[in-house]
Amino acid sequence: MMDTEIDRGLLEKIADLIGKPVGAFNIRKDSGCDGRQSTEHIEITSKEDKPGIDIRVKPGTVGETCYIPVIITKSGLREMVYNDFFIGEGCDVDIVAGCGIHNCGGEESRHDGVHTFYVGKGARVRYTEKHYGEGDGTGGRIMNPQTVVYLEEGASIQMETVQIRGIDSTKRSTKIVCGKGAEAVVTERLLTHGDQTAESDMEIILDGEDSKGRVISRSVAQDRSEQVFYPRMVGNAPCFGHVQCDSIIMGTAKIKSIPAITANCTEAQLVHEAAIGKIAGDQLLKLETLGLTEEEAEDCILKGFLA
Repeated sequence: MMDTEIDRGLLEKIADLIGKPVGAFNIRKDSGCDGRQSTEHIEITSKEDKPGIDIRVKPGTVGETCYIPVIITKSGLREMVYNDFFIGEGCDVDIVAGCGIHNCGGEESRHDGVHTFYVGKGARVRYTEKHYGEGDGTGGRIMNPQTVVYLEEGASIQMETVQIRGIDSTKRSTKIVCGKGAEAVVTERLLTHGDQTAESDMEIILDGEDSKGRVISRSVAQDRSEQVFYPRMVGNAPCFGHVQCDSIIMGTAKIKSIPAITANCTEAQLVHEAAIGKIAGDQLLKLETLGLTEEEAEDCILKGFLA
């Protein structure tokens, strides 16, 4: 497990892992299992009908973390993986996912993953997913993640998705259905550069009374890259939803942001806002007067924006 410098570097970037994880984990490498451990309260098993795993968290589990990162180090490898999470009532847990691709060859390396969460009554989940690509090959680094979440009464999920750097193409799909008193908070941070493309399709369905949803999307498009965002909030009951998209555009990049809100109940309160713009000149000037070069000043502003 984690037997090369490349493996260790990828796992640190996408899951903040240094050495063997503590607690439950499943590390997938090049379409195989590179290490797995269940605990008394979290059980991880392989699916029998298709590639992927089932993660079952016993009711009342509190304070535990489950790591399920994926790394690809072979050029030309393509995979489709299905992971299902069954979170028991009253849990309070962290799930750390993420995918890293190291491609030094001439063929496309691609990971498509479907993560489906069934979150029990009153349970709380914090879910982190980071994507990163590297390697000096000409082959593409492709990731297409799909996340589906069903929240029972009083359940919540805080979902953080981050695309760090190096992904040539991504199509991200997220769907969350909130029951009575449930809450979904999604924070998306995305960076594209070169000729990369990124699409994000997101739908939060507020089905239950007093349910809440919030989407916070921040992105930076550099060089000739292109981005499309389509976040949607649907209110089917007395609820509150907020969608916010902010983007910085640089070079000859293109960004399209299409936030949408739909109210199917007179007691639904929904808000959306979107902004796209370049880095303000006075911000650059202020940092340059402190001794930074223009490039250093831009980097400082972008890091703060995506933090």
